[in-house]
Amino acid sequence: MTHGTAGARDESTRDRVARSILTNGPSSAAVLAERLELTPAAVRRHLDHLLDEGLVESREERVYGPRGRGRPAKVFVLTDTGRHAFHTAYDDLATTAMRFIAEAGGDDAVTEFARRRVAEVEERYRDLLAQAPEGKKAEVLAQALTADGYAASTAEAGHGAQLCQHHCPVAHVAEQFPQLCEAETEVFSRLLGKHVQRLATIAHGDGVCTTHIPGPAPVAPVTDGESARTAR
Repeated sequence: MTHGTAGARDESTRDRVARSILTNGPSSAAVLAERLELTPAAVRRHLDHLLDEGLVESREERVYGPRGRGRPAKVFVLTDTGRHAFHTAYDDLATTAMRFIAEAGGDDAVTEFARRRVAEVEERYRDLLAQAPEGKKAEVLAQALTADGYAASTAEAGHGAQLCQHHCPVAHVAEQFPQLCEAETEVFSRLLGKHVQRLATIAHGDGVCTTHIPGPAPVAPVTDGESARTAR
């Protein structure tokens, strides 16, 4: 085996390690080794390389519920640089695929594809939002989006709130196919149970994707005349 062949093989395996983290979220070296059918030593070698390049970072695994004895497991996650490297590499492919859908089936086909793409997200978020108190639904949605890499937050805004997404993995594609943003907005409306309005998107050159979420309808003040009629 030549040095060049060995280097290409290492790069391919390293790509598999990084892609597994991208697809499955924070993962320990042991889990990656089992998932990819590699030795733990090989996985750690590739993780060290990815750490040196700033493509992944390590953190303590979050434990929900009682924590067992011993130190928390170390898991690895992609950095913003790592995510950007993947998204840049596949933007052209995704855009080409969307153009093919548009040419073959028209705008209706693109819209249907966009809705199917976010259907899985809606399915995963539905129970979380259904169990959240009414006043916390937007915050819970932001937390779920953040876990999926959208770096989301909420802020009070007039009579309601704003949901802000500071990262969008499909921004370059959505720039040409706004149906992706529209389908996501429809999902937010259904999950929150109210009509929301998209105010800005990264795809259109804004710094943040911003969605306005209306608050409860204001209660009209009761006049003295109405109070008297009610009392009769």
